[in-house]
Amino acid sequence: MATSTVASTSRRPSVAPRVIAVGLALIIAAASSVVLWFYLEARASLPQVDGQISVAGLSAPVSVIRDAQGVPHIRAANLHDLLFAQGYITAQDRLWQMDFLRRAAFGELAEVVGAAALEHDRRQRLLLFRSTVKGARDALPAATRDLLQDYSRGVNAFIASHRDRLPVEFRLLRYAPREWSPDDSLALGMFLHEMLTHGQYRRQLAREKILAKLGPELTADLYPNSSWHDHPPGAEGQDAEEEKTNEDEDEDDDAPPVMRTAVEPSSVEGLLATSHLQAGRRSKLRLYGLDGFGNGLLGGSNDWVVSGAHTVSGKPLLSNDMHLQQQMPSLWYEAQLESAAGSPNTASFDVAGFTLPGMPLVLVGHNQRIAWGVTNLGADVEDLFIETFNAQGEYQTPEGWKKPEIRRETIHVKGKPDVSFDVVVTRHGPVISDIIPGETRKVALQWAPLRDPAFVSFPFFELDSAQNWDEFRRAVALLGGPSLNFVYADVDGHIGYQAEGRIPLRTAPTNGLPVGGTDNAHEWTGVVPFDKLPSVFDPPSGIIATANARITPNKYPYLLSSEWMAPFRAERIYRVLQSGRKFAPEDMLALQMDVQSEFDHFCAERFVYGVDHAKQPSARARAAADLMRSWDGQITTNSAASTLTVAARTELWRMLLEPKLGADYKLYHWGMQSVALENILLRQPAGWLPANYANYDELLAATVEAVVGSAEAPKSLGSWTWGKARPFRLEHPVLGEVPLLRHWAGPGRYAAAGDGYTVKQMGHGESDRFQQAPSERMTVDFSNLDASTMNIVTGQSGELFSPHYLDQWQAWLEGRSFVFPFSDQAVQRARQHELRMEPTR
Repeated sequence: MATSTVASTSRRPSVAPRVIAVGLALIIAAASSVVLWFYLEARASLPQVDGQISVAGLSAPVSVIRDAQGVPHIRAANLHDLLFAQGYITAQDRLWQMDFLRRAAFGELAEVVGAAALEHDRRQRLLLFRSTVKGARDALPAATRDLLQDYSRGVNAFIASHRDRLPVEFRLLRYAPREWSPDDSLALGMFLHEMLTHGQYRRQLAREKILAKLGPELTADLYPNSSWHDHPPGAEGQDAEEEKTNEDEDEDDDAPPVMRTAVEPSSVEGLLATSHLQAGRRSKLRLYGLDGFGNGLLGGSNDWVVSGAHTVSGKPLLSNDMHLQQQMPSLWYEAQLESAAGSPNTASFDVAGFTLPGMPLVLVGHNQRIAWGVTNLGADVEDLFIETFNAQGEYQTPEGWKKPEIRRETIHVKGKPDVSFDVVVTRHGPVISDIIPGETRKVALQWAPLRDPAFVSFPFFELDSAQNWDEFRRAVALLGGPSLNFVYADVDGHIGYQAEGRIPLRTAPTNGLPVGGTDNAHEWTGVVPFDKLPSVFDPPSGIIATANARITPNKYPYLLSSEWMAPFRAERIYRVLQSGRKFAPEDMLALQMDVQSEFDHFCAERFVYGVDHAKQPSARARAAADLMRSWDGQITTNSAASTLTVAARTELWRMLLEPKLGADYKLYHWGMQSVALENILLRQPAGWLPANYANYDELLAATVEAVVGSAEAPKSLGSWTWGKARPFRLEHPVLGEVPLLRHWAGPGRYAAAGDGYTVKQMGHGESDRFQQAPSERMTVDFSNLDASTMNIVTGQSGELFSPHYLDQWQAWLEGRSFVFPFSDQAVQRARQHELRMEPTR
């Protein structure tokens, strides 16, 4: 028995390894099966880019040549086939993004991602997207509706022929796209309008709270709306001292500005939702930052144009880089569209540039004769009205009590019951009190697109077809919004600037505050006439630039914006362009990558002076001052002075505001916050000096002491570099959730130079969900359109295994770009693939 027992015991260890080995083999086999399934599914949706395909809906063959970056150059016999093909080809690369965008616009995300998107969907339903878009579509000219329908037919032809090979995101989220419609395209245009203008009401509510605590005098200090740094387009003839002298008068002419609720003035809300794959999970779906969408963070961008007098070639150069929320896939899709039949004034139609997936035609770019770029103007197109309701559910108007309109909304939620609610609509707009934390009043939102279908227009064929300045202006005049700054150049050597948008006129200004809705004291009475909007043609200087800063000259009679963005980027651009040099296209790209921050350099000098004049500064404070003292103002990734300066100015705002506002100090963030701080540091008003400091030197020294003594500051201050302290993150919203794929599905965490006040604007928010960066870069060279350059952030394709999924990333990060071939000869030389689309017989 003993022997048997010993023998039995000795055999047991030999069983365990076999069991473990079998278990591991099964795990590996299962994992391999999952990986193989994913690989095959993802590969199956890759687009066909060579050969010939038959497509129902075409009337004639279409050629699609793709260059080395996967950019399609689409050539068709007529405009209808061209836009059909554009819809088809865009869907080849970006179908899931297109579907996600329209769901985000209409408030239908919860249906596919679960309850985490409910807040976003509810907010979108309150904005009445569906009915507004329908009204806008019905108001469009029949020819425009036809173009939208052509594009939709192309998208639907792709969906119908690829239902068994849809992008892998549809499979992971377990749903399929419905057909595309013209309303979906218009919704994306309205979504851009929302991104750039909606959310001003939050700043009105925040300003209301701050005004109640600070009173008018101190509140006015926080909201300057002009600066001696301003450089409105065409203002080079105005003496800088006159501009500075008239600063206070400009503020009186403008209504008191509204607030913004960003964590930093450089931050921007993006286009789509942060959501969950499953309800209750911590979200990493950072695509377009929708978890905070609606705060109205104003997007930054740059555009400029120089005449041939300032270029090596003697021909104009035009550059544009639009700064938006980082996202994957990239927001823009590059394309060239050419057809033999063009507009009534041209024998052909040929345009190249940046398109929005889901919308036909080109939004920013150039044709054979003109080029244009845009930045956000930041117009005032949103007001809050406090409505008075009675017990019968009626609201008070000058004509008496009226019943509001009640609209029933139902949100389908994946895995959960539907959520239904009523939207109450007054004469001013929807009552949005339920989405304002702590609000007990009935607050109605009046937002431009809800006011009139004309605010949602689609004149991009007219814009893409324009052949000269007059035709360009006629096309721009048809745009309803969002309000933009356009710069222009053409082959004849002309340059220009045009403000655009239907900007409301009011009976009386709201002064950036909610107003009563019972009377007509603040009603919208019309829009600023287009011919009264700022416009400049061939200025004597030969230089025009905008960067979201003030564009109105002194004594301008209309209120366009109560909140211009900081002037420092525009000032830097003008300083470089006015240097007297002759510029080449590569110089334009270098300026787009410029990371000199004059505002941060100014702040650093003030902090150094404070520490130098402190009674007994600590050794760490002196070390920080020495780092800032030797700094040149460049926000580079290896700069510790950048980190110290930005941390110190952030802490300084807290020390200035918290004693007066308490926890509400966090509400104060808006476009010209930097100008307010500059004014305080230059003038050193007694009213802003905290009670426990004898002078501003002591305050500034204490600020630096607080920063170097914080838990975030490392032992070695020199190692606290910008790239380490302020990293960015860019991940795919769905594929980034899969551990094995996360590393391959996006750049992930990376270091980048620049901040909110550099020409290369890289803006951080309160978390890595709100990160603003250049979404594209373009320079159009009128000495040779084939030498023009364009690039986007990651790549043309949204398909993980496409060679064009991330092939533009390193160039974007390092400041390189790609030539965009335009002429037939250049396109043929650049050809990597050619697909021939034949009509089904």
